[in-house]
Amino acid sequence: MTPETDAAFDAIRAEFGPDSLARVEEMLKPGREGDRHPLQKGAKWILPGLSQIAWHDPYGHPELAPLVKELETQHGAIKKELTEAWTRRRDAFSDYEHYLTRQHNWQALYLYRDGGIVPESAVTAPTAHRVLKEFAVDTRTICPLLESHFSTLLPGAAVAPHCDLWNFSINLHLAVDIPEGCSLTVAGETRSWEEGRCLLFDYSFQHEARNDGDRPRTCLLVDLWHPETTPPERLALVALITEVRRLMGEM
Repeated sequence: MTPETDAAFDAIRAEFGPDSLARVEEMLKPGREGDRHPLQKGAKWILPGLSQIAWHDPYGHPELAPLVKELETQHGAIKKELTEAWTRRRDAFSDYEHYLTRQHNWQALYLYRDGGIVPESAVTAPTAHRVLKEFAVDTRTICPLLESHFSTLLPGAAVAPHCDLWNFSINLHLAVDIPEGCSLTVAGETRSWEEGRCLLFDYSFQHEARNDGDRPRTCLLVDLWHPETTPPERLALVALITEVRRLMGEM
């Protein structure tokens, strides 16, 4: 904690009550591992009290269901625009840079990054841009610490097993273009994407992905707040992680 985070936390407590950040404070106690699943051991931060569920029902959270429904409804238009972008605007894609690695066979086209919508995505992928803005950004269900992008795994590509940094956001996948031979494994359970449908999972659990097909596999990924986090916790977590990144020279 720094004076900046202390001040931010004090302001949040003054607005929401003295106990509003109890779980965040518990998470930050020195040496605290907390009650975490063995397959969450690689995550840096585990906010206590959140359900330890690896796979979530995409329609199981009222806060997120409107986004899921609209993405699935607009799948046809989203796929058409993605295909055109991949064919005619390949320079809009870049190697995906995960916090662990950078992969040339994992391409990304960003819709949301660094806390805001990527303006160019309104031209490159207008339907996805609109849905994301109306149903995730404007509703504040997107986690501003992270991103949304089209994730394209080239044939033969694999994302090695890993845990992401924390459990207070979860990952939504819209299956945009899915060849045979693709899989996603989370907490030891392997599933396949169904084109036009969404998957939702907690990526603090160990997970991996493969494309053993003969053409690129593309999903639209959206990092969303875990629906069991509260508004004051979200404010505090943004202040905390922003300060950590500043101290690490990432901002």
